[in-house]
Amino acid sequence: MMKSSALTLLASALLLSGCAMLSPTGPVAVKVLAINDFHGNLKPSSGIRIKDPADPSKTITVPAGGAEHVATATRQLLEKNPNHIFVAAGDLIGGSPLLSALFYDEPTIESLSLMGLEVAAVGNHEFDGGIAELLRKQYGGCHPEHGCKGPTQFKGAKFQYLAASTWDTRTGKTVLPAYHIKRFNGVPMAFIGLTLKGTPEIVTPSGVAGLRFDDEAETVNKLVPELRAQGIEAIALLIHEGGFPTGDYNECPGISGPIVDIVKKLDKAVDMVVSGHTHRAYQCNIDGRLVTSGDKYGTIVTEIDLQLDPKSRDVISASANNVIVRTERYAKDPAQTQLIAAYEKLAEPLAKRVVGRISDSISREASPAGAMPMGQLIADAQLAATSGANEGGAVIALMNAGGVRAALTKSASGEVTYADAFAVQPFYNNLVTMTLTGAQIHRLLEQQWRSEDVRGAFLQVSKGFSYSWDAKKPLSSRVPAESIKLNGQTLDPQTGYRVTVNSFIASGGDGFRVLTEGKNALTGVMDVDALERYLSTQPNITPSALDRVQRLN
Repeated sequence: MMKSSALTLLASALLLSGCAMLSPTGPVAVKVLAINDFHGNLKPSSGIRIKDPADPSKTITVPAGGAEHVATATRQLLEKNPNHIFVAAGDLIGGSPLLSALFYDEPTIESLSLMGLEVAAVGNHEFDGGIAELLRKQYGGCHPEHGCKGPTQFKGAKFQYLAASTWDTRTGKTVLPAYHIKRFNGVPMAFIGLTLKGTPEIVTPSGVAGLRFDDEAETVNKLVPELRAQGIEAIALLIHEGGFPTGDYNECPGISGPIVDIVKKLDKAVDMVVSGHTHRAYQCNIDGRLVTSGDKYGTIVTEIDLQLDPKSRDVISASANNVIVRTERYAKDPAQTQLIAAYEKLAEPLAKRVVGRISDSISREASPAGAMPMGQLIADAQLAATSGANEGGAVIALMNAGGVRAALTKSASGEVTYADAFAVQPFYNNLVTMTLTGAQIHRLLEQQWRSEDVRGAFLQVSKGFSYSWDAKKPLSSRVPAESIKLNGQTLDPQTGYRVTVNSFIASGGDGFRVLTEGKNALTGVMDVDALERYLSTQPNITPSALDRVQRLN
């Protein structure tokens, strides 16, 4: 018995010794990889514009992005440290090119799952199809109206969406989990995920009916005691809101925008923030905390290195590097290539159909007044589609800048395919023609600005319509009434004019609430169909002059 007891004690001692050896004696190194605003760009987009290393006064465009290259980049970066996690800050889907949108963004969910994404904040575009469709993306199943269209059964995301600030008003619960906890060498770390409070203003109202979106900082701060009660001190925030820096992709000079105020309001327990939404790249120190963002469309993977103290269980250091996913550097991942090829085969007949021809590229770069060639082309197309007496009788067409998702880049042949057109307008909204008085149109133009910042949600206007705006004037008085003209004549405040917009802003989306006051609304063709029709009937299109909107001061 004594011999047996001795052996038992020896075994127990060895076990305890082994446990002690497994416990970290120094800081635990953790690698966090992050992306944001992927928007279904399975194939490389137009790349990323950065300062020219040879001449910082100039910029160059670097070919980057695409799921095949992102998968390789993330795999290589994660191999550096076994303690790792791959996260995202929203808008992974929505506003997607045809290859993903044609299949309700199922290809993108499958692609990101395949490359090992673990958690993601919901973005505003995750609500484009409504909460039921978002939950289908999470849990799987065929589309309720159109069934299964992909090459395989859609099983839903292998990663977890997080929605700490989005509440179902009927159940009183968040629509998805608020946070995710992961342990690194026994040290727990929480990842809170949420979208911007203003989501209802920038999505179709019907898509968020019955939902409540709480204040970002207040939501996070309320969760801190709950996490600390579980022994968690290391806290990261994944938030679909961002800022506007003035520097290059790996800098942070002069950052402004909502993320700055949000971070300053956060409980000091929050150690780092991964942001998005503004489609900008930066890595900053705001209020003593690391704040990052990785551009858009998979052009950047943000590599974040943390040190966790096993005693305090808190983050003791954090640094970041925005890694450009250069297509020439990162080879195509075979599994991603296979996935994409399967969907391309199904989409090919529609995607490659030629719909028109252009003589020069049509840019989506905005002028100082907020006008862009691609936006004006869309407005002209929508006016042409609805100007007939039986089609709405429109005399003005307006397009929200946020809905212009891509340029038309001239190919060697000049041909424009349906896939090209769809990349420009991927939301597939109906056109709506309504009657607005001159006074209502004036109010509508004033709603392009929501703050004193001169960066507005600019409307793109059709030919024949023009106005000026004064950057030095206060809100609600930036557009002189006498400058608002149709075919050279100042609009009469009392006269009704037939105006065409898409169904998204017609329902008050992007904050254009005046449009909900429109009378005698007539629903017309889909926006991309109007663009296709215009491209097919206007040979060798060139960019229009940006003289319809004038900026004063």
